[in-house]
Amino acid sequence: MTIRSFQGKTPIIGRNCWIDPQACVIGDVELGDESSVWPMTVIRGDIHRIRIGQRTSVQDGSVLHVTHDGPFNPGGYPLSIGDEVTIGHQVMLHGCSLGNRILVGMGAMVMDGATVEDEVIIGAGSLIAPGKTLRSGYLYLGRPAKAVRELTEEETSFFSYTAERYVSVARDYLTAR
Repeated sequence: MTIRSFQGKTPIIGRNCWIDPQACVIGDVELGDESSVWPMTVIRGDIHRIRIGQRTSVQDGSVLHVTHDGPFNPGGYPLSIGDEVTIGHQVMLHGCSLGNRILVGMGAMVMDGATVEDEVIIGAGSLIAPGKTLRSGYLYLGRPAKAVRELTEEETSFFSYTAERYVSVARDYLTAR
């Protein structure tokens, strides 16, 4: 089954969302309107909450998880993702916070307590270390990731374009049912 309850918490799915039958969404998860979850993705809100905004796409093979509240992690680390975020193939997001209009490149990893401000590009394969903050308006690359330059106007206009593109593809899947 694609959408599963866990310990009395059932995912809340917004309007016009596409969740592929081969994806898995579990527990305390909220998915905003017109967002999409693609094949082989796991979004596991079992030990803390996951909130995903509107018009956000989580692409194939990505893993989204959290860290529990405990003596080594007071309060734990929920996962928060804003609006119009494009999460590339095989991305791992773990107990972090992403703002709005972000592109997370394929194979990138963002770890516990990291914060990514609005309008950021994280390059493919990059590693965002625990607790790191990525400032708005920059391209980050590397393992560990570092700011390499400010984003261009063309790059910032790409955020809404790619979000709309995935909303459109998701609509095609929804109507093909």
